[in-house]
Amino acid sequence: MPLQDCHLIDLPKIHDQRGNLTFIEGERHVPFDIRRVFYLYDVPGGSLRAGHALKTCHQFIVAISGSFDVVLDDGTTRQRFHLNRSHYGLYVLPLTWREIDNFSSNSVCLVLASATYDENDYYRDYESFLAAVREGR
Repeated sequence: MPLQDCHLIDLPKIHDQRGNLTFIEGERHVPFDIRRVFYLYDVPGGSLRAGHALKTCHQFIVAISGSFDVVLDDGTTRQRFHLNRSHYGLYVLPLTWREIDNFSSNSVCLVLASATYDENDYYRDYESFLAAVREGR
């Protein structure tokens, strides 16, 4: 999948003097049915998370609190996205290597996924990922 197909998506933001509200609906705000939700928190400074690609699962990554960077790689091109607002997120397609770093204090990374967890859907080795990309899997 070309890296340009991964992109930021603005989410609805309802302004209210009592506090803002943002919501996410599967197949409306993200282009897939949401099958799994998980989040990363209490990430120690200097840590790197992710470091894998998924074979078939789509993901949507949001900085619910604080900020962090997501580095995407399609086997040819790398691009860094800085996420720091809870009203937009990053849509990540399958066969895209991702690394998450530069976590601010008290940051929370929310991930919505199109599939339940399946270890067989992961490329955890970069060279295996590159081979799959070359083969067009």
